[in-house]
Amino acid sequence: MNAEILTVGTELLLGDILNTNAQYLATELARLGIPVHYQSTVGDNPERLRRTLAQALERSDIILTSGGLGPTKDDLTKETVCSLLEQPLELHGPSLEWMRGYFARTGRTMSANNEKQAMLPAGCTVFANAVGTAPGCAIRKDGKHILMLPGPPRELVPMFETGAKAYLRQFTQGTIVSRNLRVFGIGESTLESYVNDLVDLANPSCALYAKEGEVLIRVTAMAPDAGRAGALLEPLLAQLRERLGAYIYGEEADSLEQVVVGKLRRHGKTIATAESCTGGLVAEKITRVPGASEVFSYGVCTYANEAKTRALGVSARLLAEQGAVCERVAMQMAAGIRERAGADIGVGVTGIAGPGGGTAEKPVGLVYIALADRERVWARKLLLGRGGAEREYVRNLTSLHLLDLVRRYLSAPPDGLEGGMPVKELFADA
Repeated sequence: MNAEILTVGTELLLGDILNTNAQYLATELARLGIPVHYQSTVGDNPERLRRTLAQALERSDIILTSGGLGPTKDDLTKETVCSLLEQPLELHGPSLEWMRGYFARTGRTMSANNEKQAMLPAGCTVFANAVGTAPGCAIRKDGKHILMLPGPPRELVPMFETGAKAYLRQFTQGTIVSRNLRVFGIGESTLESYVNDLVDLANPSCALYAKEGEVLIRVTAMAPDAGRAGALLEPLLAQLRERLGAYIYGEEADSLEQVVVGKLRRHGKTIATAESCTGGLVAEKITRVPGASEVFSYGVCTYANEAKTRALGVSARLLAEQGAVCERVAMQMAAGIRERAGADIGVGVTGIAGPGGGTAEKPVGLVYIALADRERVWARKLLLGRGGAEREYVRNLTSLHLLDLVRRYLSAPPDGLEGGMPVKELFADA
C-alpha cells in the first residue's frame, strides 16, 4: 500500500511555519516500509481541501493529514473528510472528558467552541492526545484509510508514536533502511558517470541528490526486517566506497565541518584560520559544531593588505608586486596564523568573491586556499565564478573547499597533498 501526506494550514503556504510534519511523517512511514508517493499542502479553505482530498483518494491507499483539528472556524479537516466520505460526525465522550480535565489541570476555563474538537467521525479509531486537546483519528472507507493528526509537532509526534504507528503496522510488508553518503569535490554529472550502473538498481536502490557544492548519495533497501535490509545495503555501499574513494567525506554525517572537527579531535590537533574573501565563514562553520572549542584556536579576518602584513606577517613586497589574490599570499596567511596561534594547522584564504572587483587576469570566483603545518604548506587554486552576482555562492563554496583540504590532510595517509613548500622557504625572499 502507498501513502500520501497532506498538510493543512494557510501559514504553511505563506512560509510562516516550516513544514516539519511532512518530513517527520515521510521518515516514519519509510521506516514502516510504507512508500510515500505524494505530498501536498493546502490552506484553510474547505473547497480546496475537499478537491485535494478527492484527488488523494484516487491515487493513494493511505492519506495522513496534519492540521485543521482545532476549535476555531477555520479548523475544518474532519468536517471536510466526513462530508467527502458521507460519514457523520458524532460526539466522542471520552475525548470530551479528557479535554475538560486538561483545562482543569492547567487552570483554564474551557470555552464552548472546544467541544468541536471532540466531534469525530462515526466508527473511527481514536488517537488520544496526551499533550494537547484535539484528538486524532483514523477512518476507513472503501479500502482507503485517512489518518487525521493535529498540526502542532509537539502534539503530532507523540500521537503518531503512541497511536497512529500501531494502526499503520497492519499495512507493513517490510522495513525500509537508508544510508547516506556525503560526497565533495566532484560534480553531480561526473559522479553519475562513476556510478551510472548502480543508479539503475531497484532493491537496493541508489539515488543522487545535488546540493550546493556537494552531492548526497542515498542508498535504500527494503526487506522484512531492518537486519536483512541492512545486509542488502552493504555490497552496494562497498562498491560506492571503492569507486569514489576520498570523494566520500562522510557516512551518515551532517556536514563537512562536523567531519573535520571530529577528525581534529581524534588526532588531538588544533586549527587556526586566516580569512579574507570568506569573512570568517570558515571559522563560523567550524565553531557551529559542538566540541569545536577543543580544536579551534582563533581566527582572523584580514581584508586590507596592511592588516595581512601586521596580523599575519604577509610580505608587504609580495602584496605590492602580486596583489592580495595570489597563491603565495594564501600560503603566507596560513603559515602566519598557525605560528601566531601556536596551532598545529593554519589555513588561509584570499580571493575575489564579487560581484565586483574582478579583472580579465583575476576574475570573480578566483580563490586561493592554503594549509600549513609546522613543516610544510600546501595551496590550491579555485575558479568558482559562474558569471553572475554570486558572492555568497563563492564564499560558501570556498569555505567548503578549505574544510575539505583540512579533511584530506587529516586522512591516513593524507589524500592529494603530495609535495608542498617547506615553511622555512616561504618567507625567504620577503
